[in-house]
Amino acid sequence: MKFALLRSTLAIVALAGSLSGMVASAQTCTPTIPKSELITEGKLQLSTNPTLPPLQFVDVSGELKGMNLDLAAELGKRLCLKAETIRMDFPAMIPALKAARFDGINTGMFFTEERSKVMWAVPYAMAAIDIVAVPGSKRTLASAEALTDLSIGVEADSYQERWLKEREKDNVAKGRKSIKILSFPTASEVMAGLRAGQFDMAAFPNYAGGAFVKAGQATMLLPAQGGSPTMMSFRSKPVADAVVKAFNDMIKDGTYDRILDQYGMTKLPEKVIAIRGTGPV
Repeated sequence: MKFALLRSTLAIVALAGSLSGMVASAQTCTPTIPKSELITEGKLQLSTNPTLPPLQFVDVSGELKGMNLDLAAELGKRLCLKAETIRMDFPAMIPALKAARFDGINTGMFFTEERSKVMWAVPYAMAAIDIVAVPGSKRTLASAEALTDLSIGVEADSYQERWLKEREKDNVAKGRKSIKILSFPTASEVMAGLRAGQFDMAAFPNYAGGAFVKAGQATMLLPAQGGSPTMMSFRSKPVADAVVKAFNDMIKDGTYDRILDQYGMTKLPEKVIAIRGTGPV
């Protein structure tokens, strides 16, 4: 009896010690970002447009899923902040960031020099553009120069739209027939328009184009065009600096590789995360 009582007492002491350690560990996790730099104290609020699987999408149960959600959760854990996602169509994101509605954008945005001058840009992976058609399409494209006398659906205000406009400018300069570019608020609407026959083909970021092809929803015509870094972006430099440090810690301990490999995302060649561009000027 005494032995059983002693064993129970030791178990209780061990459990109490374990719980005490957990509490102490939790208490040592202190946010390094000044609360004055955050929209809401204790939270890292990021916008996303959940229409681009596998980076961000809504699953059958209505839950937000994808690589960028996983990255946000990991960043929040390392920054001792609750990662909170705000759903929004892409065209409204940059104006909303400037208006201080949230801390950053986390939606697979392509890096451009222009964007890097209005927000703190943190490239973290590589992406390109896939041109796709409906399943079973007999169309072929040998190169980007073949994008002439065609109608192409694309997400509005996106890198893909800008890239297509550059191809159109090149066509005009060389006397080729024009491209008809049709813009939609979301990638889901682009895909719906493609399947409804509203245009000949569609341009998506390659992670989304590849996912649509893999799911049997599209046929690949021209993969991996116009490669560029994809980035998160922030309204505050201290927030961006803290995210950069957390990303580089993730690279050191293998978390970055694990998450990007899980989703088949191309890593930055140098595997070093840093702010790129001048930031708001």
